[in-house]
Amino acid sequence: MSEPQHVDSATERPPHVESPPDAGSAYLPRDDGTVVGVGVDLVDIARLTAAIERSPALLERLLTPSERRLSAASRAARVAAKEAVGKALGHPGDFSWHDVTVRRTEAGRPYLVLSGATDASARALGVAHLHLSLSHDGGVATAIVVAERGPGGAAGVDVDGAGVDGAGVDGADIAGAGVAGAEADAAAAGPGSAS
Repeated sequence: MSEPQHVDSATERPPHVESPPDAGSAYLPRDDGTVVGVGVDLVDIARLTAAIERSPALLERLLTPSERRLSAASRAARVAAKEAVGKALGHPGDFSWHDVTVRRTEAGRPYLVLSGATDASARALGVAHLHLSLSHDGGVATAIVVAERGPGGAAGVDVDGAGVDGAGVDGADIAGAGVAGAEADAAAAGPGSAS
């Protein structure tokens, strides 16, 4: 067997790990501090819908005005994305649900826009990229977020100071809607949503 290759700092490729014949290639996680964190969350679509029907204020608390108009499955995916961001950033203490919004590129690829304290936490950690994957199937919505540092700890791109959805956060008081403070509400939204 050949010796494993080491990381080439010029290309930053992960080391090659010897695999059995026809087993494919191993892709090891980075251990150079590039990845700040990974967050994943699941939301039961029916449970979130029922919780919103019981407590309509929950809809306003969790989602921005444009997100409220989405289908039940898409709303659940947005709630999962917000929770996954909190987990990837290590649960910033003054997280607001309105600080995190999912947008789509012209090609339809989802991406995240952060504002307020959540944006400040991401910048303090040197986050330059947030990779987002959303899915919903079988009554469950899921989101995965990978927070990645940029070269030299460069932070994310400013969206012209426009804030969430290009209109700024609406200024509603979301007291107690931090990640830790909203665990009871989020737990009602679905399994794993506040884990």
